[in-house]
Amino acid sequence: MAIEDTRIAVIYYSSTGNIHRLAEAFADGVADMGAEVRLRRAAELAPDAAVDANPAWRAHLDATAHIPAVAHEDLTWANGYAFGTPSRFGNMASQLRQFLDTTSALWEAGEMAEKAVTAFTGSYEVHGGQESTLLSLYNTMYHWGCVVVPTGYVDYEISSAAGGNPYGVSQTEGLAAADAEYAKAVLEAARTQGGRLARAAAAMAAMRAAPTG
Repeated sequence: MAIEDTRIAVIYYSSTGNIHRLAEAFADGVADMGAEVRLRRAAELAPDAAVDANPAWRAHLDATAHIPAVAHEDLTWANGYAFGTPSRFGNMASQLRQFLDTTSALWEAGEMAEKAVTAFTGSYEVHGGQESTLLSLYNTMYHWGCVVVPTGYVDYEISSAAGGNPYGVSQTEGLAAADAEYAKAVLEAARTQGGRLARAAAAMAAMRAAPTG
């Protein structure tokens, strides 16, 4: 499959905007490669009282209301996926987990099998559960039959400047707030990984389309 025929869904949950910015960088990286991209957010599940108690949460939710909520059709449309979530006690946010838990029928039909996938996350502290959060996402992708595309150290200088996480792009939010160069490096890593995902998705789609036997 040609790269311009490749379709990537960037699916994320963000409460106050940190993961949203990474998702936008991923989408930009996909578009830079000439592939088609959909940016989709997991629907908010928290009650209004909880959201309103944090002005930044309410402001971000209102500011991104125009972004469509992710639906099953986005999974069947795409050749590849990037999933993003903040770390919640070393795991993914419940908003994204709830959506993933509705995909059993698609899984049984093999809709996500042999498609490329990567993941991204963020936590306030360096040891805030970033790696375990990425691995918790990949557990679902293994069951789907996806092919995981980790960051590794393929683009070492870019990866190292962003914190050196080989499992996926991740941001330490406390550091990003204090260090503009680090924040810029993480966005560059996200954009680069978006491009790598698009190339991998194109290759996987071509493999699926090839005759067998």
